[in-house]
Amino acid sequence: MTNEKNLRSLLEAVANGKVSPDIALDSLKGLTYESVGEFAKIDHHRQLRTGFPEVIWGPGKTPDQIAQIIEVMRLRNPVVMATRIESAVYSALQAKVRGLRYYEMARICAIAPPTIEPQFQGEIGILSAGTADLPVAEEAAVTAELSGFQVKRLWDVGVAGIHRLLNNRHVIDSASVLIVVAGMEGALPSVVAGLANCPVIAVPTSVGYGASFSGLAPLLTMLNSCAAGVGVVNIDNGFGAAVLAGQILRTAEKLRLASPES
Repeated sequence: MTNEKNLRSLLEAVANGKVSPDIALDSLKGLTYESVGEFAKIDHHRQLRTGFPEVIWGPGKTPDQIAQIIEVMRLRNPVVMATRIESAVYSALQAKVRGLRYYEMARICAIAPPTIEPQFQGEIGILSAGTADLPVAEEAAVTAELSGFQVKRLWDVGVAGIHRLLNNRHVIDSASVLIVVAGMEGALPSVVAGLANCPVIAVPTSVGYGASFSGLAPLLTMLNSCAAGVGVVNIDNGFGAAVLAGQILRTAEKLRLASPES
């Protein structure tokens, strides 16, 4: 009942007399949130409010806690995702959770169908400045794909070898929204935004020497971008960038469907 289509079908069934109010009430009892032991309350209603289900933040939780949360969430969601899961934690989860998949570079584990077809029009282009930025870039890519969006990856195209980016202009030109991940001085989003005709989401990473201050230097560079149309998320926040990109495409879809010509 956390899916809008299923909820509408239930309400129509009650209105048509095919389902009793008592049965409908029983189906909706866990709509707001559901307790897991004494350590978590799962926000099942988030999918209806925002279009994205709640996602499990891994650090600070024990494997047993993560496993219990996954088992509760999988009963109501076709995709359940946990972020920042290190390989040792995943190894412990394997024995506790059936059918769990692991995306090692992204540090994401998930319950998901083997293939997820894109549910929305448009493409999210994801660019990384360097190979060391890939964990954050892959976190964005996997999050977007598990959320039902089409993704195009372009790795290791930082400004130190700008020809690598310019030789792949087609990725920038074809994207509906771009996520640009960079550490060090964080200049790549400004360059990309100067070439792109779509929103650019900049993601600073904690990659760099001492004066990058664990991502603070690229964060400030991105906030001070001289190119227009750049939004910035927090340091290493590939997940948040993917959700923002998804919301942009979802909004575009709503506007398209609301158009008299659609």
